[in-house]
Amino acid sequence: MTNHRGTEAQRKETQRKPEKSVLKNCSSLFLLSSLCLCVSVVSSRAAPPAITYLYPAGAQRGTTVEVTAAGTSDASTKVWASGMGVSVESAKGKWKVTVAKDAAPGTYWLRAHNAEGASGLRPFVVGTLPEVTEKEPNDDFRKPHVLDGPSFTINGKLEKGGDADCFAIRVKKGQTLVASLEANDTLRSPMDGMLQILSADGFVLEENNDFHGLDPQVAFTAKKDGTYIARVYAFPSQPDASVRYFGSDACVYRLTLTTGPFADFAVPLAVSANDPRPVELRGWNLTPDSHKVTFAAAAPGDAFVTAFGAGLANPLRLRSEPHPVHGPKFAAPLKPPFSATGHIDAPKGEALVAFEGKKGQALTVQAESRSFGLAVNPVVRVLDKGGKQLARAEPAKLNGDTLLQFAPPADGTYTVAVADLYAGGGPRHAFLLRVLSEPDYELSVAADRFALTPGKPTLIPVKVDRLRGFKADVEVTAEGLPEGVKAEVTKPAKPDPNTVTLSLTADEAASGPFRIVGRVKGDKGPPRTARFLVPDFDEATTDLWLAPTAQEAPPKKKKR
Repeated sequence: MTNHRGTEAQRKETQRKPEKSVLKNCSSLFLLSSLCLCVSVVSSRAAPPAITYLYPAGAQRGTTVEVTAAGTSDASTKVWASGMGVSVESAKGKWKVTVAKDAAPGTYWLRAHNAEGASGLRPFVVGTLPEVTEKEPNDDFRKPHVLDGPSFTINGKLEKGGDADCFAIRVKKGQTLVASLEANDTLRSPMDGMLQILSADGFVLEENNDFHGLDPQVAFTAKKDGTYIARVYAFPSQPDASVRYFGSDACVYRLTLTTGPFADFAVPLAVSANDPRPVELRGWNLTPDSHKVTFAAAAPGDAFVTAFGAGLANPLRLRSEPHPVHGPKFAAPLKPPFSATGHIDAPKGEALVAFEGKKGQALTVQAESRSFGLAVNPVVRVLDKGGKQLARAEPAKLNGDTLLQFAPPADGTYTVAVADLYAGGGPRHAFLLRVLSEPDYELSVAADRFALTPGKPTLIPVKVDRLRGFKADVEVTAEGLPEGVKAEVTKPAKPDPNTVTLSLTADEAASGPFRIVGRVKGDKGPPRTARFLVPDFDEATTDLWLAPTAQEAPPKKKKR
C-alpha cells in the first residue's frame, strides 16, 4: 500500500527546498551509476576458458586449418599444444592450427588458457591423408558429398536430430574400401555411430556399429567398378527413449575413407625402448613399402610410441618396453620380465605362454587387447606344471583389459592361459601379455590444473604407488615451472609414507605447463612422471598446468 501522507509531505518539502532535492536526487543517481558500473566490472571480469569441442577436430600434416572452439573464452585466451609440431593462434573463438610437415601423426592435446586459469584438455588428431569438410546437404544417398580421389579424411558433424551424412567414392572391382569413424572413442563426441556402405541405388552392402568402442569401421571389397556411398548416422552414446537418429552441435567426427594401405595392428604389439625393431602390420591393402614404419619418440612419461609410414592411412600405438619383447614365435619358457604378443586363433580357444617362476616372487600379469583397439576381452589364468589353476582374473570393466597379481608357490615352470571372456577367436583376437617382476613405482596426482596465489603456497600431494615390493625413497620435484615459481617438498602434519607433498610458491602471478617427476637416488634408469587420469577421455596425461588465482579487491564505498 502506498503511503500518500508521506508522499504529500515529500512533495511539499521539495517545493520549499528544490535545490537540496535536486542535489539529493543527483547524488542518488551517481551512487546508482557507480553501483551499476561496479556490477558491470565484476560481471565482465575474465573467467578461465572452457572448451567443449573442436571443429574440425584434426588436420593433415603440413597444413593450417581454422578451428571453431566451442565453449567460453575471451580475447586474451591463448592455446597450448602438447608434443612438437602443432602450434595454435587464438582469436574470438577461432583457432588457427598449424601442423608441421614433420609432425608425428596421432592425437595431440590442446589447452586454452588466460590470466584466470585454463580449460581441460581437448584432443586434436593429426593425420596423413588429404582432409575435407563435409558439404551439406548430404542427408540423401542420392545427393551425397562426392569425393574426387581414392583417400580422404572427412571432418563432419551430425548437427541435429535425424541427421545422416552421405559420401560418394569411386571403387574398382577387387579393391577394398576401408571406412573408419573417429567420434566417441577418440573425441568423446556424445554419439554411438553407425556406418554403412551403400550401392549407388541405396542398397546396404556392409555395415558396422561398434568396432573401436562405440565407433564403427568397415572393410568392403567391391565386386564391380562403381560409385559407392558411405553413410554415417548415430544414436546417443547414453541411450534414451528417442527412436530417431541422434545429432547435436557436439557430434563431431572424423571419417577416413581409403582404398590404400590401412593398418589394424602390428606384430609384435610392443617394441624395445632401447632398440625398436621392425614390426609386421596386419590390415588391408598393405604393400611391402607400407610395412616400413617410423617410430616417433615417446613423450616423457608415456609408455607408448607411435608407428607411422608414408603410405599408411593411419598411425598405430605400440608399447615401449624396457625389457625383452617377443613376437608370436618364441622359445619357451620365458624369463620375467617380458612382453609377448599372442593370438587366440579360434572361438573358445586359449593361447598359452610358459614362463619361469621363483618362489614368492611378486609378479604382475597383464593382458592388453582392448587398449589397442583389438577384440580380446582377456580372461587370464595361471596354471602350474600339472595344469592346475592357481589364479584367475577377468576384465574389471566392460571392454577392458586384465591385471593379475601372482606369486609362485615354488620355483618352476608356470603357464599363462589367455582366453576371451565371450569365447571369441579369430584374426583380430591378438593381445600383449606382460609379466613384470622388477620392483617399481608409479606417480599420480588428483588433478591436472592447480591454482597459485602469489605469496601463498600451493600444496600438491603426489601419490607413490609401490609395485612388487618397491621400498626405496622417491625424490619428487617439479620441472618446467613458469619463471619465478619455486618448488620444495614439505612434510604435512600427518605424513603418509606413500605420498610426497610438493609446495609451489611465487611472489608474482604465474601460469604455464609443468610436470612432476620422481627419481630414486642411485638409479640410472629413466625418471617416473606423475600422471593424471583425464576422466572425460579415460586417458592419462603428464602435462599439468599452473594458473594464478584472481584476487579482486572489493569496491571502495563512496562517501555521501
